Parts: sequence; C-alpha cells; structure tokens
Amino acid sequence: MDGTLTHAVHDFDDIRRRLDLPEGMPILEAIEALPAGRAREAERALYDIELDLARAATAQRGARDFVESLRESGRRVGIVTRNSEALAHVTLAACGLDDLFDRRFVVGRERCAPKPDPAGVLMLMSAWDAAPERTVMVGDYLFDLQAGRAAGAMTVLVRGSGGDRWPEHSDAEFDDFEDLALRIRGRVASA
Repeated sequence: MDGTLTHAVHDFDDIRRRLDLPEGMPILEAIEALPAGRAREAERALYDIELDLARAATAQRGARDFVESLRESGRRVGIVTRNSEALAHVTLAACGLDDLFDRRFVVGRERCAPKPDPAGVLMLMSAWDAAPERTVMVGDYLFDLQAGRAAGAMTVLVRGSGGDRWPEHSDAEFDDFEDLALRIRGRVASA
C-alpha cells in the first residue's frame, strides 16, 4: 500500500533514529528484537509516527482508476501491508481509496507475519480460493516481491519515481499505474 497505491513518504532511516533502532534493520524486526517493555514503547511511538503519515497520505496517479478497472473486470483486490490494519484504513481514507477495498481483505501485521513472509498473500488466496498461477502481487519494494514469489504468485514491481529494481524477484516492472494499465489493455486488446 504505502509507496504502491500511495506516494512513498516514509523516511525509514528517520523513523529508526527516532525510535533508537539499529541502522539498516527493518523496523518491525528491530522492534521485535527489543526487550518486551522497550518493544511496547517503540510500538506505541511507531504507531504515532505512522498515524501522522497515514493522515497525510496521497494516492499515486492512476491508482484509483487501476483498482476500479480490476474490480469492474471481476478481479478481487486486497492489500497486504506491514502496517497495522487500522492505519491502513486511515491511509486509504486519506487517499480517497477506502471504498475500493473490502475491509476483510486488508491484511496488516496484526493478522499475520509481516512481508516478506508470504502469510498475508496466502491468507487472501485462501479466502478467495485463488490458485497461485492466477494471483498477482503488485508492490514497490523487495519485501512485496519476496512475499508474492514465496506464495507462488506472479510479482509486479511498480517503480514509482524510478526506485530500486529487483529483477530476480519480479516477473514484470512498470513505472506507474498508468503504464501498467496501458500494458494490460494492450494485452487484452491483442489477445
């Protein structure tokens, strides 16, 4: 969601500094490694930081049209996020995308191990009785691609502002949702 459907605004290095976490280590994993009392404090502080970011979230250009076109064509859509589900809904509301997703299919870190673990992707596939070869995981970061790949799904990287690339983990790459939508329409038209 963050950085895929929304503009990437999380400064993870700054968040790690503010929470006094080790450089370079993923935030959730760094918090999990803390002693229990300190972990609870860091989780509360992280929630406050993420709440401010969620309230200020803006949708990526073309995100709404893309998700609407998937829904209109009968495809199921969901979100697997390392964020909390409550904050995911705040983010979606701030972006004007909250009406596009069934709340049951917005899976956050409370319900399963966070990406790159495939648990969230597998949870949605199970809920939808979807075969891996008919499932696509779209994301902007390595963890999205790793989770999708581990679940057996096709993986699609949306680069946004030309960020990092992980060709060994992605089946396809696109600059943004408009580029992705054009390619899908082209494939459908030529099929």
